[in-house]
Amino acid sequence: MEYLFSLILVALILLPLYPIYRRKVSGKPVRGALLANIVSFFAIGVVCVGAMAGGALAADAAEELVKAPLDSQAGLGMIAAALATGISGIGGGIAVASAASAALGAISENDKTFGKALIFVALAEGIALYGMIISFTILGKF
Repeated sequence: MEYLFSLILVALILLPLYPIYRRKVSGKPVRGALLANIVSFFAIGVVCVGAMAGGALAADAAEELVKAPLDSQAGLGMIAAALATGISGIGGGIAVASAASAALGAISENDKTFGKALIFVALAEGIALYGMIISFTILGKF
């Protein structure tokens, strides 16, 4: 059943990409189709997660009361680890995008700046690695 949800999710993610491709080929703006694809992706993800969480919600009430403090701490730890990884990944991507474009401009004017430019791009990628290290540290506590 889980594989079916995953397959449906992948199909529903890739299906709206065809109209985006067709609009791109015909020269029409793709912003609306891309926005619809992003919204549908998150909506379908929430539905699939909710459908797969049904088994977890069917647990015995007494058993939930005994495990509640531990589960809430572990759940908050998982959320913290996910936020640390996700936000640092987004920040690293933004930093690499601006640093890499500036580095390419500098390299096109002077080939000797390649080493210096590569250092700045690598420093920007380090932001994402720091987020991963923090998330591993958080997950190691549970």
